[in-house]
Amino acid sequence: MLSQPKSGMAQAIQLPPDQQNLKSHPKLTFEKNGYAYTIERQGDLSIYTVRDGAGELSLPIQYAFGVHMQTFVFQYRSRFYESMVSYYTKLRGLAITLGDEQLRPRNLVEAMGREMSREEVVVCFGCHSTGGVNQGRLTLDTLKPGVACEHCHTGAAAHMEAIAQGKAAPFPAKLGHMGAEDMSNFCGQCHRTWEFVVRKREWGEVNVRFAPYRLANSQCFLGDDKRIRCTACHDPHGSLAGDEAGYDRACLACHASKPRKPCPVSKNNCAGCHMPKVTLSDGHVAFTDHQIRIARPGDPYPN
Repeated sequence: MLSQPKSGMAQAIQLPPDQQNLKSHPKLTFEKNGYAYTIERQGDLSIYTVRDGAGELSLPIQYAFGVHMQTFVFQYRSRFYESMVSYYTKLRGLAITLGDEQLRPRNLVEAMGREMSREEVVVCFGCHSTGGVNQGRLTLDTLKPGVACEHCHTGAAAHMEAIAQGKAAPFPAKLGHMGAEDMSNFCGQCHRTWEFVVRKREWGEVNVRFAPYRLANSQCFLGDDKRIRCTACHDPHGSLAGDEAGYDRACLACHASKPRKPCPVSKNNCAGCHMPKVTLSDGHVAFTDHQIRIARPGDPYPN
């Protein structure tokens, strides 16, 4: 798929030479909780610096995770840290990383970022890269930035290599046969399944980020129905479509005919009404809530 390398998933991690947001903004600054942050481009690297009244700490940014909201990961004393500040496209600048708003750092190391557990590191690199994790262990020497074919289609690399050499090779397993529940669990390996969210008790508006969980809570979610699976709306090989009206076809695949009731209000812009936006991180980033419902103004956020 020619569109896939340009998609958001394909750019889920950027290495220093390809960190486009930081290249486009060679000096970024931010202040919070008595600490001053600077990210400054120096050659092919971006240097992340945090200062207080007594000193400073500087580290090169090794990995930039995400696209529209980009969080940085680096190593300090052989430990991985998630940056306390992230780049937000809406701001064209820095703000506190989503989920860290309530943290109050007590020193430069804590102000620099949040130390990541081993499990968290494995999960992050396992989802955002291809080849960065093997059998539950970090293999950063074989990391390929972003989600490539092999990440979802196990055996794709061996298949392509064999074909290039004129040899026969088994095809990777096809994913198109999956129903809604199977696909939700498959995509949820990274985007979080219903089971994961319930087990971890990730309650409140922050779980709007976990689309498979939210979708599974919808009344119209039927586990064996392909019309409500992830790929009914989203092309996994392309960039996310920003036009809400473009998703009407998926809604009308069910609601334009019996036994599903048609909407009495409109047949246009379904997502705009039934999948409301939820704003997080002090208004810097908004997520579409995939729990499809009749959303009335003033209703509490449904878990």
